[in-house]
Amino acid sequence: MAANLPKTMQGQFLEAFKQPYVLRTVPLPKPTTPNDILIKVDAASYCHTDFVLAEGQMPPFPSSFPHVSCHEFAGTVVSHSSSPDSKASTFKIGDRVGVPGRAFHACETCFECQGSKDPVSQDEKGYSVYCAHAENNGISKDGGFAEYAIVDARQLAPVPDAMTAVETAPLMCAGITIYAALKRCQIQPGDRVGIMGAGGGLGHLGLQYAAKMGFKVLGVDAADGPLKLAQSLNTGARIADARSEKASDIVQELGTEDGKKEMEEMGIDAVIILPESQAAFDYGMTLLKSHGKCVIVSFPEKGFQISARDVVFRDISIIGSLVGSNRMLREMLNFSAEYEVRAIAKSYSLSRLNDLVEDYHKGGGGKLVVDMALTE
Repeated sequence: MAANLPKTMQGQFLEAFKQPYVLRTVPLPKPTTPNDILIKVDAASYCHTDFVLAEGQMPPFPSSFPHVSCHEFAGTVVSHSSSPDSKASTFKIGDRVGVPGRAFHACETCFECQGSKDPVSQDEKGYSVYCAHAENNGISKDGGFAEYAIVDARQLAPVPDAMTAVETAPLMCAGITIYAALKRCQIQPGDRVGIMGAGGGLGHLGLQYAAKMGFKVLGVDAADGPLKLAQSLNTGARIADARSEKASDIVQELGTEDGKKEMEEMGIDAVIILPESQAAFDYGMTLLKSHGKCVIVSFPEKGFQISARDVVFRDISIIGSLVGSNRMLREMLNFSAEYEVRAIAKSYSLSRLNDLVEDYHKGGGGKLVVDMALTE
């Protein structure tokens, strides 16, 4: 099944590490398996991982050049298999879908696909975003910085009517990643959660999700632009400037507010670490009360130094969080539509992708998105 399609498309290609993207015209990609769907990309969002990949810091990816990046995008179904055994048949031509990078062509048979024991991010048997044999749009295979893309029907989420493609695209990585991290905190409404890097792409979405989930929220950042963005959201979160406020002073402040007398019970119940910074990690750990949970999302090249004293004597749990399942992706999108959680985003045409990257390095916070409807 297919709409009337062109024979070629434009895409922005990486042709070497540490080089600008190059706009090229190439043949339209074609589905190769029954689960494949061809979509017309409507919006594609830029992620820090796109920068890491382009710098050559994610070996062995990409495995070859030229390469189309972007693992958080949204589009419209234009062609798919009509086979009744295909998951593609659950989507119709014209359906609007959100596309996360993971997991393209999951194997269906490995430990993860057959149902791992992850209690937070688990899909139906036969598919897993953690499948070690799967590819990933924008990382190991081509992604969303092009007019069309091949995606796996099993990785998609229907876009709610209340949301546009530009609003949806940033949620396909930033949104699901911070949503899943909040779920991994395993705290209850009224508990305190801290977000290190609160004004960035994930962080400012996390402030909104956490507030709508009923948590008491502390957002921390260390740059003027992101702090201004975090404060502008009016989520009710306490926003702290790590450059001028000590974590220990904030712990005392929150302890007084909560009527606590012992230092061990002062502070926050969970913290999410988004920056690739040891200083941010240490600040977040200081904020935690005893028995708190530290959820790590970032993965700096040299890792983090962890205090055994925090883990042993304060009983701090440290866990990682990558992404959420397809089930959680759909839950997150519906939550976003219902509670009007939106990324603060700036849009660019596909031809201006290198301008987008240049603006990304200025560190203004929020998300930067390619809107395919723009021509300049």
